[in-house]
Amino acid sequence: MTASLSSPPPERSISIAQARREWIDGEPAAVQGTRVEPWLRRSWQRCLAAGRLPTERVSFDPVSAQAAARVADRNRALVSAARPVIERLSRAIADTRYFAILTDAAGIVVDVGSLPGGSDPAARHAQDIARIGVDLSERAVGTTAIGTALAEHESVWLHRGEHFFDDTSIYSCAGAPLFGPRGECIGMLDLTGVQVVERPELRHLAALSARSIENALLQDHPCELRLRIGWPGCAPGADAEGLLCVDADGYVIGANAAARHMLHQPLGTGPALHCNDLFALPPQMLFDAAKRGDPLLEVPLWSGLRVHVRPQIASRPVVSSQGGGRPRLRDVETALIRKAVEDARGNVAEAARALGISRATVYRKLPRSRRAV
Repeated sequence: MTASLSSPPPERSISIAQARREWIDGEPAAVQGTRVEPWLRRSWQRCLAAGRLPTERVSFDPVSAQAAARVADRNRALVSAARPVIERLSRAIADTRYFAILTDAAGIVVDVGSLPGGSDPAARHAQDIARIGVDLSERAVGTTAIGTALAEHESVWLHRGEHFFDDTSIYSCAGAPLFGPRGECIGMLDLTGVQVVERPELRHLAALSARSIENALLQDHPCELRLRIGWPGCAPGADAEGLLCVDADGYVIGANAAARHMLHQPLGTGPALHCNDLFALPPQMLFDAAKRGDPLLEVPLWSGLRVHVRPQIASRPVVSSQGGGRPRLRDVETALIRKAVEDARGNVAEAARALGISRATVYRKLPRSRRAV
């Protein structure tokens, strides 16, 4: 008898079973060095620490229309940004019997793609989890791509017995976390199949699609100036480009993962960064170039590297934060810096050393007419 196409290769099944016996059942390793992804082992351990057993029944509770409506309303912006991506995904994976699920940061389903048709058990199992409002968190259903991606903040792939509960071992799934404009985890994108052929390449597809959703959110994020950043010599591409949202005062109020990596800064996750902290040129040059419609600038970084920047005035500007928006402490800081420059007779470098701050910060706080070389 030949193996079903939906069954994993024998060596894969054996490896998963050995890992479960060692890491879940606590049996001595039958084969030295049974390989388990660290994030998978950590998820299993979290389930065990919560007192769960693999043999427990897993049920997907009904969701009332009112609860589903509340979930949809809370996640309207995320769903709107993700919907075009999910539609493209549904076409790409239509012949594999995998389908897309979008959740919020708590693992609650907020949108789903096209489901495989039919009335067979596999289709019914798909319908169990692909409902707005269903809780698919690690706490509720154990180790899955959804719970693991949200807990580990990285893309994952799980097949059959790598799920913690026996009841969920019919699923195979890829997942990637989603991060908002300020770097916070806001949900995840999951690609799941029921009793299907293993497709680990879907991990890459899920991760790329997640980046597309993040970029769509940034495109709709209110700001004054939007900057697309790329390395010289690299062809521009929506998923490879860094994207920054800047307010009227020059502060970064949103960034995608590519921008954080390119600029080596935790943009959006800590204290507000100003364009002067990133680029070795006056921020007004970026605003002026955008207003002129300049297609491309070569901009130096403080590290000595250079990047290509495509500036664009945003279609949904945010009101300037000067005045009542910023804490009054900023005004105090500015006054202290100006006083230090006056005491140094206009020598910015000397004022910066006296205050223990960078020259870039001093330049940022001073009107151009009061700056000295």
